[in-house]
Amino acid sequence: MPIKTSETEIKHLLLAWLALSFAFTVLIKRWMPLGYRESWLAIFILSAITVGSAFILHELSHKFVAQRYGSWSEFRMEPNMLLLAVVIPFFVPFIFAAPGAVMIFNPYLTREESGKIAIAGPLMNIALALLFLPLFILAPYGILNEIGRFGVLINTWLALFNMIPASVLDGKKVLAWDKRVYGVVLIISLIVLALSWTLT
Repeated sequence: MPIKTSETEIKHLLLAWLALSFAFTVLIKRWMPLGYRESWLAIFILSAITVGSAFILHELSHKFVAQRYGSWSEFRMEPNMLLLAVVIPFFVPFIFAAPGAVMIFNPYLTREESGKIAIAGPLMNIALALLFLPLFILAPYGILNEIGRFGVLINTWLALFNMIPASVLDGKKVLAWDKRVYGVVLIISLIVLALSWTLT
């Protein structure tokens, strides 16, 4: 089944990716030890590869699975939240990253289909964390090692956060669909996070 998109969605994805990458660049440059050693460009590349990809691929995973079930689905950024994400790190060592979300319309989705659409995002982040893990383990200390470390930590935390079974987060729909699936994904996320901590 071909993936359907639009010029508007592509523009929103690109702007969200760039804005998030810049926001985390400011956060790292101003408030973390890495920021004193690396250039703005190096940290922006690190942020785009790790944080930017974590958020965008998480959202696109929802989109692809939703379209598989015949839903209209497109990403839409939230301009005010993106502006907030960019401004906050200039003043405090904190970032509130909510770049937008995939809008889904299909009144005929079952609970199982909704659960599978929801779980796609956290599963993508777990897969990305595992892909970054060898770089974190094997790369010598430096920017490549930092890309691996940030890739593992950001993706694991994003998976865990979205598995909280509350509000509009993915965990609520997954838990309503299948408690066993919810438990397995949660445990895997915790194992990857614990593994990354033992290696730091």
